[in-house]
Amino acid sequence: MSLDANDTASPAELLRRQEGRATILTLNRPAKANALSASLVESLMSAVDTALRDSTRLLVLEGNGKHFCAGFDFTDYEKQSEGDLLLRFVRIEALLQRLFHAPIETLVLAQGRNFGAGADLVAACQHRIATPESTFRMPGLRFGLVLGTRRLAHRVGDGAARELLAETKTFDADEALRLGFLTRLESPANWPEIIADLAQRAQVLSGGAAAALHQATTPDTRALDMAALAESASTPGLRERIRQFREAGR
Repeated sequence: MSLDANDTASPAELLRRQEGRATILTLNRPAKANALSASLVESLMSAVDTALRDSTRLLVLEGNGKHFCAGFDFTDYEKQSEGDLLLRFVRIEALLQRLFHAPIETLVLAQGRNFGAGADLVAACQHRIATPESTFRMPGLRFGLVLGTRRLAHRVGDGAARELLAETKTFDADEALRLGFLTRLESPANWPEIIADLAQRAQVLSGGAAAALHQATTPDTRALDMAALAESASTPGLRERIRQFREAGR
């Protein structure tokens, strides 16, 4: 089944609310499985940057509807130039890097089927909680795209990352938890309590101390990751590779 989305910009496609020192960002394209349109990525970038400048100590990502995020929005990709497609993937990588290296606590709350860059959004966050029924898949290498590989390996180990990416397999929540891709399984009914608890815990250390700890324990491969993504996406024929991938039924 396709998880395609409409690329129509809407001021409501990303919702933001503040709960004390927690900022909650809600992907709000439920009819399209919260797939990442170009405008939604830019809205997320802006919202993340705002959270990094204000008093936020916990940044939360969640998605309205049955799925957290269906990944890259392929709607009308045939009408976009390869340069435009490259830029969109570069902006997604930049967003993922912002989250992975954020000097504050980050939490993702996922449900449903999470595909491609949607699964990468999960991997980019420090606290990764999902419903027991959730599934994940990262098929980018099927059309030659190298996105998030080192971040995934940091979460699950080199061997498991190679297996997941080489087979482009769908893995369920139990396997994701066993591998370390997820940190916890919880029902959505418990999510508000989890947000409140993590927001309180995020204030134990000063902002400076928390940032220093994060920097010391997070490998910085941003330049290598962006270079790998740009090289793979800029190889001529990206649009045709996407077409073949989609026609093969993913």
